[in-house]
Amino acid sequence: MREYPKAGVTTDYADAKKKAKSGDPRLYNKNFVQSCANAVNGIVYCTISQANLRKELVLGALALILSLFYNFNTAEFLCLMFAMFFVIFAEFVNTALETLVDLYVDVYHPKAKIVKDIGAGAVVFTCINAIIVAYFLFFRETPILEISKSLLSTMVHSNSHLTFVALGLTLIVIVLCKMIAARKKEKNPLAHTFNPSGQTALAFAILTAIWMISRNPIVFCLALILSFMVLGNRINDTRTFGEVLFGACMGVLIVILVYGLTAFTMMPV
Repeated sequence: MREYPKAGVTTDYADAKKKAKSGDPRLYNKNFVQSCANAVNGIVYCTISQANLRKELVLGALALILSLFYNFNTAEFLCLMFAMFFVIFAEFVNTALETLVDLYVDVYHPKAKIVKDIGAGAVVFTCINAIIVAYFLFFRETPILEISKSLLSTMVHSNSHLTFVALGLTLIVIVLCKMIAARKKEKNPLAHTFNPSGQTALAFAILTAIWMISRNPIVFCLALILSFMVLGNRINDTRTFGEVLFGACMGVLIVILVYGLTAFTMMPV
């Protein structure tokens, strides 16, 4: 009769797996920060390798900017965001499937083609869903000509809407900057590539949004301390002072530009 290992007894396979992990640190994440860094690497890889994803990011940025000129309620804006992220998520899954298939199959195989076709079909379905959502949001009963004649008067004044648009544009710009830096690194691996700090850009974008929303000096100072802690942490890592400073300025400018579009049309409280 076959004897199974008791609870707590490590099998030979588990021992071999443990030894492999201990021998090669690339097989596992040491901490949460490394997990987040690897996730960002995956996003950058998809952006570099997939031309369709780059087009979807640009279209997403245009949709966010265009949403400023429509008086969307919370449900409508959430539908727009979910449609955008659903398309990008499907593109990530499709890229992962294609990479996994290419890892095991290096020649033409009908079933490998089926897997890739199914992944591409999922992306097409999400794109169709995004087109339908965009149609009902942007091409509703409001005449397009009336909107084009009075863009400033129809521009949204909601602080939460402006903040989400500004942060969304900041994330898109960060991904595009990292894609450009990664491409330059591939061409010349030995040279140092200027790579703006995405964490610092996001931190200072949030800082600027907090000031635009609250106008409370105490809240702003507390957020400023946290932002400078992020800035100092990035300088102590592999980032140069110029990369960190550029990221901070980029985050601040994007939020100011988004709020600046409506600042002179908003009535003082």
